[in-house]
Amino acid sequence: MASEVDELHLVTRDEIIPAAAVLARAFETDPVWSKLFEDLPSDKMAVWFEGPVRYCLKYGRVYATSERLEGLVAVVPGDLSNMTAWRSLRSGTLTMATRMGLQMMRQASRLMRVFQPMDADRKEHMAGREYTYVMIVGVDPEHQGQGFGGKMLRALIEESDRTGVPVYLETETEENLRMYEHFGFELLQVITLPEIELPLWELLREPRRDG
Repeated sequence: MASEVDELHLVTRDEIIPAAAVLARAFETDPVWSKLFEDLPSDKMAVWFEGPVRYCLKYGRVYATSERLEGLVAVVPGDLSNMTAWRSLRSGTLTMATRMGLQMMRQASRLMRVFQPMDADRKEHMAGREYTYVMIVGVDPEHQGQGFGGKMLRALIEESDRTGVPVYLETETEENLRMYEHFGFELLQVITLPEIELPLWELLREPRRDG
């Protein structure tokens, strides 16, 4: 019997640019990303979101709700959740530098500082454990509220329950927190991101087995 993951569209390298554009639109009003990119044009933001897509195509998987790319989710094994310089080079994310421009490259170092506590917490929370890390998940605003986010989450949850591997993610809004809790994720910690002084919620869903 086909799993729910099998019902998703597996994104290919040929779809990196349109996939990144979907994510850029999805996070345009996100409190953390809009703060980080407040002085940058939208086209540079789209280039930035090629990073997680390229990284997860190399080290994990990127799924879309369909070939129309209404929404996307990018995941990697937990031991590869940290985008080191070497892994970024191998995945092709550093090749975007010439298209980012100097301002964007300066922004990259700031992003590393802002997200460092999040990376450190994840390493501490999941020390010695196998897990799936949701690096990014988003739905194009044109298609939000139509169940596409739930479709992707249910697929990851079904896979988690089948394989016994927990799912870890972070979110930047209380609205999303409530949604994830509805799907069985439990809050591990709330942190305040440095420099931008905004909250971030760290969540984990343990696999469940019937009976």
